[in-house]
Amino acid sequence: MHKILVALALVTGLAACTDTAPRGGGDILILGDSIMAWNGGRAIPDVIASQTGRNVTSRAVPGAQFDNASTVASAVGFDIQQQFPGGRWNWVVVNGGANDLNADCGCGACGAAVDALIAPDGQSGSIPAFLQRLRAQTGAQVMWMGYYAGSGSGAFAGCRDDLVEIESRIARFAARRPGVHFVDSEDVIDRGDRGLFARDNVHPSARGSARIGAYLAQEITARESRSQNPADGL
Repeated sequence: MHKILVALALVTGLAACTDTAPRGGGDILILGDSIMAWNGGRAIPDVIASQTGRNVTSRAVPGAQFDNASTVASAVGFDIQQQFPGGRWNWVVVNGGANDLNADCGCGACGAAVDALIAPDGQSGSIPAFLQRLRAQTGAQVMWMGYYAGSGSGAFAGCRDDLVEIESRIARFAARRPGVHFVDSEDVIDRGDRGLFARDNVHPSARGSARIGAYLAQEITARESRSQNPADGL
């Protein structure tokens, strides 16, 4: 059964990666895992596009890890860093990390996995390195989207504390880096509202994706507006 699930995941990832990025870059690029990709056609990137009227390219793949040691899996989008197609972009929006904890430490004793993603000082690790590379290579504003708390018990319930710690560190990193932003989807997802969640209590329902997508679109627009005042910057 495990081999069947892996094969299905690979097919899904391959299909998702056929969303070809414009040559040389584009406007808004989305990288990440199933939270971004759920509700195909009504997923978070689709909502951002409809809310802003802008061109949005999504490379997000269900099951993707931020760091994936498998070369084959990375080639079809299961490594979030490898989802990046290159080129110049105005915005790159990223999420991830939950699948790393699930795969590397079973959402149990995950201190080493957390520190590898982002160190306690919030300034080093694979996540800060990638976000800085995106800024340097693309000139983009880079936004990290934090996870929300699931509704009740779900497959990642044991990862909650570690994900909160990861995102606290990312928020500190972003606060010190012009052009890097941290936005928490938990700000708009009420874990007590079951209608915002899919049946697995982990992924967003179509209404949940709509709420998060609208929030990200609002944040992108607001931060661009603030940048028109040189005193504020991005």
